[in-house]
Amino acid sequence: MNLQPREYQQKIIDSIKVNGNTLVVLPTGLGKTLIALSLMEATSGKCVFLTPTKPLATQHNNTITNVLGEVEGGSVLVTGDSPPKKRALLYQNHIISSTPQTIRNDIKNKIFPINEVSLIVFDEAHRAMGQYAYVPIAKALPEQAKIIALTASPGGDRAKIKQVLSNLRISNIEIRTPSDMDVSKYMKKMNQKWIQVELDAEYKEAQEILNKSIKKYTHLLRNSGVRLQTTSKGAFLSLRQKLFNMKHPNKYRLIYLYTCLLHTLHLQELLETQGREPVFKYITKLSNSNSKSAKTISSSTEIKRVVTLLNSGSDHPKMKKLLSLMRNIRRKKTIIFVQYRDQIMEIINHLKKEGFNARPFMGKRESFTKKMQEETMDAFRLGEFNILVASSIGEEGLDIPEVDAVVFYEPVPSEIRAIQRRGRAGRFKEGEVYILMTRSTRDEFYYWASKKREKKMKEILLSFQADFRAGKPVPTKKKKPNSKQVQNQLTDFLN
Repeated sequence: MNLQPREYQQKIIDSIKVNGNTLVVLPTGLGKTLIALSLMEATSGKCVFLTPTKPLATQHNNTITNVLGEVEGGSVLVTGDSPPKKRALLYQNHIISSTPQTIRNDIKNKIFPINEVSLIVFDEAHRAMGQYAYVPIAKALPEQAKIIALTASPGGDRAKIKQVLSNLRISNIEIRTPSDMDVSKYMKKMNQKWIQVELDAEYKEAQEILNKSIKKYTHLLRNSGVRLQTTSKGAFLSLRQKLFNMKHPNKYRLIYLYTCLLHTLHLQELLETQGREPVFKYITKLSNSNSKSAKTISSSTEIKRVVTLLNSGSDHPKMKKLLSLMRNIRRKKTIIFVQYRDQIMEIINHLKKEGFNARPFMGKRESFTKKMQEETMDAFRLGEFNILVASSIGEEGLDIPEVDAVVFYEPVPSEIRAIQRRGRAGRFKEGEVYILMTRSTRDEFYYWASKKREKKMKEILLSFQADFRAGKPVPTKKKKPNSKQVQNQLTDFLN
């Protein structure tokens, strides 16, 4: 191997050799991949390196060649782009880098030799939940196969971590945090600053109008015996299916009221955290819908008043603060993370008016093709532009080693996503993180929620680690939806 493991890496490698299937939790940039490659080098049987995206699978395949040199038995990248017969031949190699969907499908179709696997690496292991491809792959593995699960954060939810441990058959945990003695000297300084903004008078008045509408629909639903919680997206979204399944004479009226409330809550979030253009676009979308609830909301006097107020005011104060911030860090290579895709182009347009060189980066579901993604990332790496405005797809799976600054246009409730966003900066040199937050809105709730969960993470992992070392199995438990899954479900439903 061309690289020598650091002391903490060697300790983790030795622990895996002794204790078997291991979840490795290390901050971004501290060499999780090197740990996996060291164990692959010492393994005679077939090794598999799985990662969520093709770009990352390509990156890992290149890293294997660079670090391990010429691999006896061969090292190869396998993706669904190759026909099945060719993949069957490629699987004869000693080390295989791939995406889990390709391997899952080839196991099902009896193309992939699952019983020959001696060691398998699950990168971004926190994804091993529900129907994600990691889960059936782990289930199909032979008992003797060694599993290495890598992540910068499995989250701060005990039930979710328990599910990941169970799904990947983990029997050992190795965790390091930035404050730990053996890794702290390798951590680059990360300056984090949260920037509060205050809603303008027009926004506050519009916010109060929406609050009254939310109270009205909440009151009507509760008076009909519906239990609902509007502060938790997961709990609120799960109520929709319960309403559809219920037997009640007023079932469809309750569904109508629920959907009216859902649309109003979404409008409130857009108003508080994004700005008027996303609000206007969503109202237009509702007015063009055939849904009775959508028509009710878009044509209401309350919403018409909201539109008038926003038209009479200026941009959301976040936009002004963002432009001011970008002037101060004009020459720095920066990623701006944005929750809602409608806002991405709005930010790009404002930045271009100010003379900034910025480009968007979105998922393929937003009509942003794979070719566009690759061309954008190549141009960003080469310095053709220095500001990337990205949706959640940019939170993981990007090979960008030298980003100077990360900007959260809004806080995210998921501690996993918060850690991944921050991890884009400060990998090889000092980095900066800025979090824009609208005072007295759900922005504040999301910020503190993710901070709290992140703080709990190490405590939970150490608790499971102690259980493993005491010989106690980790019991399985029905999972709760995590915040990213909930946000994706909500986005799909609203769109």
